[in-house]
Amino acid sequence: MAAISIFNWPVRVYYEDTDAGGVVYHSQYLNFMERARTEWLRHLGFHQTHLRDDLNILFVVHSMQIQFKKPARFDDALIVSNQLLVLGRGSFECRQTILKPHPETHAQNILIEADVKIACVNATTFKPMGIPAPIKQSMESQ
Repeated sequence: MAAISIFNWPVRVYYEDTDAGGVVYHSQYLNFMERARTEWLRHLGFHQTHLRDDLNILFVVHSMQIQFKKPARFDDALIVSNQLLVLGRGSFECRQTILKPHPETHAQNILIEADVKIACVNATTFKPMGIPAPIKQSMESQ
């Protein structure tokens, strides 16, 4: 599958996201990326509660390769992007990037790059299962 469109989600760095020096905790980037994936699914028309309660599925992180390039700091406005790269029967892979736009030049500094594999599992048993056809179709059409 060829790379599809990129979904962007804005994030502001709050004090709670940082250490005493005002630098974002490394684990907080995972939360930013999780929010962007959740909002991407919502943008496609699939809310997490609907997936769990009505379709009995969850999307869980299977694996992740992450590169920390530059730090984000307190009060930074960031863009977290999600780009679907591979769509399989029961999983998908995406590239997530956290960018810090430069306010004057509009250039975007890459802070984080991550390749994330997401698996579809049964919400009750946590056993792998196929991604429902309507969700796959929506992902493919983006």
